[in-house]
Amino acid sequence: MTTQVIVLNGGSSAGKSGIARCLQAVLPGAWLALGTDTLVDALPAVMRAGGAGIGFAPDGEVSVGPEFRETEAAWIAGVAAMARAGARIVVDEVFLGGPASQERWRTALDGVGVLWVGVRCDARVAAGRETARGDRTPGMAAHQADLVHRGVRYDLEVDTTATEALECARAIAARCLG
Repeated sequence: MTTQVIVLNGGSSAGKSGIARCLQAVLPGAWLALGTDTLVDALPAVMRAGGAGIGFAPDGEVSVGPEFRETEAAWIAGVAAMARAGARIVVDEVFLGGPASQERWRTALDGVGVLWVGVRCDARVAAGRETARGDRTPGMAAHQADLVHRGVRYDLEVDTTATEALECARAIAARCLG
């Protein structure tokens, strides 16, 4: 089956967005880059304050409520509909719920060619990137570095600890096109 969607799963500051941009450069044709940050940025402020939406604790832990899950389900269904309509998509995700998070995407993308990619990065390196970025809650990268991979099944894994985004993208593209 032809790859229509590439799902990149990794913790905050692991390098997923950089890989997604590089994939857009190395893959033939137009690939849309959409991610969990796209969804969170689109939420009204009240849903980014915890409770029924999504919350960011001072230690970096992320909590999600039922209203966020409902909105996320609609967003996932929309991304899957775009893929079924012919769009090629790189999804930049953070599977906070591990296999349950992956299953939401698997169900929505049933019948669509998907390449599942784990994006790993040493927690200390990701934490350093998080500090340099300055737009993340401190501690989020370290908290998520291993958590998001527990119980998740991949077709391919890359590690950005010492490997540049472009090299990772080339490995993913080779698997996607091969």
